[in-house]
Amino acid sequence: MTTFVFPPSTYLPVAIGFFGLGTGYFIWGGQALTGYPAPSPEVNRTMGMWGLWMPGFMQFTTGIVLLIGLTWFNVFGHTPPLYMAALAFTAFGIHWFAMAHRRFIGSSELPDAWMAIAFFILSVLGVVIFIAAKDVPVAIVFIGLSLIYLTESPTRFGVLPGGAKLVAIWQLLTGIWLMYMTWAVALNISLGAHLWV
Repeated sequence: MTTFVFPPSTYLPVAIGFFGLGTGYFIWGGQALTGYPAPSPEVNRTMGMWGLWMPGFMQFTTGIVLLIGLTWFNVFGHTPPLYMAALAFTAFGIHWFAMAHRRFIGSSELPDAWMAIAFFILSVLGVVIFIAAKDVPVAIVFIGLSLIYLTESPTRFGVLPGGAKLVAIWQLLTGIWLMYMTWAVALNISLGAHLWV
């Protein structure tokens, strides 16, 4: 049996996932908060396309690369919290595929109330793991995600009036933090900077 050993890689693809999700939150959160552009079938189809490619595809790609690098090729070393990152990027990428398709075809968003429960639980798991790993910047991402889904579920169930605006605020704030994380990871890897990540 031939065994291949690959050299360790410091080029974690996480900035790709951070940027994709941050862009999605700017687009969807910005439109929900400001009402611009006004919802229409054309606008919803465009929002669906952006949701599919940026937060959907970019997170899914990041998650799969992390999973393969951790499990098949062991190029990211023994870094157990990366498993949580791989799980989250993959799950959230597929979640955005579904939301984007729903918005593209104009189907109901009410079942998202149940989806938000599962993604709240996954987000809290991320908070627990990254706080325990003393990785506060990534834990902040998961705190933002937790707030989004904690608010979205009762909003979709119709028990939190005005909740859609609050979801949008959490999305924009999390999007801003994700853009910082994108810059920090890219500068640290590319230029040897020492930004907080």
